[in-house]
Amino acid sequence: MATTLRQPTTSTTTTDRGTFLLLAGLVGFIFAFRICLTVLWFQDAPESASLLSVALSLTLFFAAALSTIGSTPAIPTSCFRTAALRAIALFLTLVLLSLLWTPAPLAAAAGYWCAWAADVATIWFLLRDGPPENSAAAIMKGFVSGSCLVAIIAWSLPATRDLRLGEEDFLHPNALGFLFSIATLLAGHLARKSSVWIWPALFLGATLLRTLSKSAIIAFIAAFGFALIKDSTLSRKVKIWIATAATLILASLSGLLEAYLTTYTESTGPETLTGRTLIWAISLEYAIKKPLLGNGFYSYRFVIPPIGKFEAQQAHDELLQQFFSFGAIGVLLTIALYWIFFRQIRRAAPGHLKTLAASLLLFALIRGLTDTQNFDLSFPLWLMAMLSILFAAQQPSPFSKRLTTEN
Repeated sequence: MATTLRQPTTSTTTTDRGTFLLLAGLVGFIFAFRICLTVLWFQDAPESASLLSVALSLTLFFAAALSTIGSTPAIPTSCFRTAALRAIALFLTLVLLSLLWTPAPLAAAAGYWCAWAADVATIWFLLRDGPPENSAAAIMKGFVSGSCLVAIIAWSLPATRDLRLGEEDFLHPNALGFLFSIATLLAGHLARKSSVWIWPALFLGATLLRTLSKSAIIAFIAAFGFALIKDSTLSRKVKIWIATAATLILASLSGLLEAYLTTYTESTGPETLTGRTLIWAISLEYAIKKPLLGNGFYSYRFVIPPIGKFEAQQAHDELLQQFFSFGAIGVLLTIALYWIFFRQIRRAAPGHLKTLAASLLLFALIRGLTDTQNFDLSFPLWLMAMLSILFAAQQPSPFSKRLTTEN
């Protein structure tokens, strides 16, 4: 029976493989931890944190690329040419072209684009040179570990004026909510193979609630509930235990939640959920002025004027943000990208990976209704690329099918 995976034959190969998995874990860790760079070391010079973040992305990309020199792919090359990966490449190409008309400083916009594309390419290289399941698991473990460190840092900071976890300017609660939601879903996936990851999942889930990031929490509850329903391997006892733990966490935060809701309902500022209708209206007003190609990458803060003392960084809606930045073409590409990935999930074999991908997609779609990212989609492109390659690697190669038929 033929196999498409290369098997290690020497102790040197085993050592190299261990080093490669360490690199994959480091990549996941930095992907999560870099959100803290500004608040920890660069509050007086935020642009330095941005430069460091871009430099880290490029360094990881070159390290991953150099680690694969002289090696052959461990899985068929067709796994790295999926429809989802092609759609990601097309989307990144549109973003690159938009640098020609963006009002943002070219050097800054180009740097952010390079870091964004480098993150996707890094994942491509990491999953190319070995059993992709092992590399992906290492990336997930690194990401969860980095998120736990971010959570510890966030807990050590004073609460914001509205009682939320984080720092209003340099470590926003909404950004934390997004990070912890993804990390909790990944930790839950890892816990299915090793129970040790249950504790990071509980810690991150509790920290997510403490951020009081409404969009992230609502989307996470829907995604996590979907995962529990779809996972037939969990016993009723385990599901009851999870529900009990969630209830205890909510009960412990009840006083804080009541105080926050009181403060929140008395506010009508544009940074609140109800006040976002003003952001949407202003964003749409400026977006329809350039309906075909949009205003360009990283253009929002340079086009939209401040709303009183509040300066919005993005449109707080996934499709509206893409329409503002890349016009109708950007909206169509975004919808196509999600649809293509959804179809790949549907065709995938039943299992924990399929449940994880579907949960992450549901989370991204729900959160994208009221919030999004400054530079990325609500479903991070590097994570979508990783899952797309994993799904493709699960499919038997044509050569293996032919051998099976002949036998």
